[in-house]
Amino acid sequence: MIFKRSIPKINDKPYSKNLLTRDLIAGFTLFVMLVPQGMAYAMLAGLPPVMGLYASTLPVLIYALFASSRHLSVGPTAITSLLVFSVIAVFATPGTSEYITLVILLALMVGVFQFLFGLFRLGYIVRFISPAVLGGYTSAAAIVIALSQLKHLLGIEGGNYFQIHLLLSEVGGGLGQIHWPTFLVGAGSIVLLLLLKRVSRRIPAALLLILVSIVAVYAMGLHERGVSIIGEVPSGFPSLVLPALSTEAVRQILLPALTIALLGFMESLAIGKAIADKEKYKLDPNRELKALGLANMLGSFFQAFPINGSFSRSAVNHQSGGVTQMVSVFTSLFMILTLFFFTSFFYYLPNAALAAIIMVAVYKLVNFAQFWHLLKIKAVDGWIWVVTFAVTLFIGIQWGILLGAGLSYLLLLNKLSQPNINEVGYVHEDKTFRNVARFPRAQTRDGLIMLRIDSSINFANIPYFEDKVRQLLAARPGTETIITDFKSVNDMDAPSFAVLEDIIVQLKQEKGIQFYFVGMKGPIRDTASNAGWDQKFPEEIRYFSLEQLLKDKNIRFHAPPKDNIEQAPFMYMI
Repeated sequence: MIFKRSIPKINDKPYSKNLLTRDLIAGFTLFVMLVPQGMAYAMLAGLPPVMGLYASTLPVLIYALFASSRHLSVGPTAITSLLVFSVIAVFATPGTSEYITLVILLALMVGVFQFLFGLFRLGYIVRFISPAVLGGYTSAAAIVIALSQLKHLLGIEGGNYFQIHLLLSEVGGGLGQIHWPTFLVGAGSIVLLLLLKRVSRRIPAALLLILVSIVAVYAMGLHERGVSIIGEVPSGFPSLVLPALSTEAVRQILLPALTIALLGFMESLAIGKAIADKEKYKLDPNRELKALGLANMLGSFFQAFPINGSFSRSAVNHQSGGVTQMVSVFTSLFMILTLFFFTSFFYYLPNAALAAIIMVAVYKLVNFAQFWHLLKIKAVDGWIWVVTFAVTLFIGIQWGILLGAGLSYLLLLNKLSQPNINEVGYVHEDKTFRNVARFPRAQTRDGLIMLRIDSSINFANIPYFEDKVRQLLAARPGTETIITDFKSVNDMDAPSFAVLEDIIVQLKQEKGIQFYFVGMKGPIRDTASNAGWDQKFPEEIRYFSLEQLLKDKNIRFHAPPKDNIEQAPFMYMI
């Protein structure tokens, strides 16, 4: 079966009136958040605000029916909206019918990708996007989002730019044309949002702002003084439309659709898993992909743009006492009621107020602390964050995630191609073998090289092992024996055995050097047997430990004089 559904249960308990009440309260709380956010994020995506309400109805309901998460709240989000804008604005003018048609097609393609990934159980692929890449991208995108709203906040004309230097140049050039009534509405909206959040996070600040700004615009006639307002908002359920398919349109947005599908799912999975772990239940990544895919696919037939999980709304859902996806069902029903009966109330809603909602919502996504944390622990992760951040800011929002992910993949491949290979020596005090580079007291012997491999071996990294051996032999020309400890090697492919076989034969024939491989685990020993090593090299692989081989060959390490023993710091004792 593609999906499994049953009557909601919490810890094997039936759905009760108490749970229904909790979900109803949480559903109304999310509805209060989703109305202003949905409209604001639709505007961010270059769409009519009502499409934010459309994206908060049927897609939310469909996801709720098939999801494995009990708490994830889906709908329009800031990052996805900006991605939609950056992708489609290249091909059409925002707000036009052509633009809306392409956005609807984009939602369909995003849904198809997500559903197919879930159907073929490919949910694991998002693990290959580094958290450093996602963190740098999200922080930069949040800054781009905030700056892109300045034109609405200041009441100036502006283009569709996604690079920080172009946005700042545009705002700087338009400072002389600030529309002061619009600026006062926008600045006042930001101040009101921040003050209300400071008073109590339980206050529906965004909804109150919408109500106050509508009343203010109407009462003072600000729309007649040039303050831009939403205007007529269509009422009723969105009509059924068929996404316009064309080869050229599909080709243009194929890669962006794939990017949005993966990023949207990764963000949703991260949020959902965090809450699921806290509530002690399992999340099924592939089922989540199918649920999101269906929500986006079917939503596209009712004029919705791409949706995914929202961090803020999911957190509010959890904190408000929501326990099942009935929360999303109630939220969707409340949104439908709004579409039928209350859209006329949004006529005097100023665009500057929506811009303020977006700016206040996204500033928390900027996380420089993550960069310093990564840099402190491992510099390369910090620099991946920086590169992704800089590319997203100065080149483009799509290029940021693509180049950042590409860089992290290259570094990963480089790491995989250079396995951790250490020369070891014997430490009398511990009666064990240690890395000579980290532990100065580790003893070696003339004519003997002992190595330890601390990773799996494959065709991509076996040349590195061969180079390492030849470098050591060049530095130690009198070597007679090489012992390689395989106890930390968990896997080894057939081409690697072929390379090792050549090394063994060549060094023995040319230099009389004897090779030994000790501590091979069962699966590797089985592969060695399949490669015929039981007959070709029975002596070379028969030992299960360094100690066993050294004892059998009567190779000893004499204890050094006590006065010469270095007192190494603890950091070397690994």
